[in-house]
Amino acid sequence: MADSFSAGWPAGYRVRPATPSDTGTVHRLVGACEYASHGRATTDADRIAADLGSVDGESACDTVLVQDRAGDPAAWGWVRGRRATVHVHPAHRGRGLGTSLLAWTEARARESGGDRLAQTISDSDLAATALLRSGGYAGLVTEWLLEMALPDEPEVPQPPAGVTVRAFRAGDEEAAYRLTEDAFDEWQQRRKSYAEWARHTVGRSTFAPGASPVAFVGEEMVGAVLSLDPGADARWDTGRRLGLDTGSGPGAVVGPGVAGPGAEGGGEGYVERVAVRRDQRDRGIARLLLREAFRAFYRQGRRGCTLWTHSDTGALPLYERIGMTVRRSSTVYGKALLAK
Repeated sequence: MADSFSAGWPAGYRVRPATPSDTGTVHRLVGACEYASHGRATTDADRIAADLGSVDGESACDTVLVQDRAGDPAAWGWVRGRRATVHVHPAHRGRGLGTSLLAWTEARARESGGDRLAQTISDSDLAATALLRSGGYAGLVTEWLLEMALPDEPEVPQPPAGVTVRAFRAGDEEAAYRLTEDAFDEWQQRRKSYAEWARHTVGRSTFAPGASPVAFVGEEMVGAVLSLDPGADARWDTGRRLGLDTGSGPGAVVGPGVAGPGAEGGGEGYVERVAVRRDQRDRGIARLLLREAFRAFYRQGRRGCTLWTHSDTGALPLYERIGMTVRRSSTVYGKALLAK
């Protein structure tokens, strides 16, 4: 691992592993990247904390934090299994950090025995897309961030015959884990352990049980929507909070106030998981649960809700039928790693 941190980096930068204590620093860095690309930041701090954490039995996560001479964050990345993520601060782009980070992710994946690697890149990030394509990466799947405006309280249909719906409550965790992972196993590469799953869902500080409806047939959970709500105070008033120049001079970033989930207007809720048991699909349960979640967020003062989906799930038409629209898209790029 020492070689990964000691060679191949542009002059004027130093690198080290990122740790959970860097959550705030990395959160600001990621927010600056999102604000520069999309005019708003959408990643909350507990998502960064989840990325930096680990649990027993989970594949190891290698991280790197790149700092400039003043000690300010310039870039960061992580590799876990066959997936990697990289962010370069807008003020440090064009200096070779993206190329160095790409080489680092591939080196770390190979050292861990990986034979493939994938990254998700926003379709608006033409430079990153060109870098990956020049490195032999090809598009695998498309991801979409969908949004639902909530100017009025949504109407919620009646449950199908034999189905009851209520909000998530303590004691539902194991059933929700089995249900969602069974559904996600139809396309995900690896089933998560309960601890890993919980760290990204019900164990997050922003988990919103009141906006997480679950459906039952008898005593068996057959559907679930798991939601997050960072709250209306989870926002930055200006891009300067993220280390961006929002003035009018050269290089200034011009746009609205930075907004994350639960920030803009009355704020936004976020749906983290949607799942319906296979034998209960095509009964309207997913649509019902989503509209229950939307109504719960509306009653909490949120005026929008978002979620991510991708082409492997086949769920985009469902979301569009209930009125959601695409805010932006990303592509997952991957390539086989040849031994060196």
